Amino acid sequence: MKSSTTSRASVAVLALAAFFWTLTLSASPRLHERLHSDANQVEHSCAVTFIASGSCDHSSEALYISAPVFLDEFRIPELTPLWIGSVFLVASVFEHAPPANS
Repeated sequence: MKSSTTSRASVAVLALAAFFWTLTLSASPRLHERLHSDANQVEHSCAVTFIASGSCDHSSEALYISAPVFLDEFRIPELTPLWIGSVFLVASVFEHAPPANS
């Protein structure tokens, strides 16, 4: 249990350090150019340029659309009539009528 907590904490610290490093590189273009030789090019894209621009434009995956497939398992079976007796006849509701009417 303790190992799991330690590994989660180390991954969180590592991700936070990477994010702060990216923020540092986006604030310092010279340092960014030292790491990437093509950092001053228009076509250059990395996490630093995404953070520096303030947005990340990406294209979504193409949707896979196919014709609908009708399955037999959703077919409604034929309904058969079933007679159910009245509940009032079984419970004897009128057995205890008021004394004036009996």
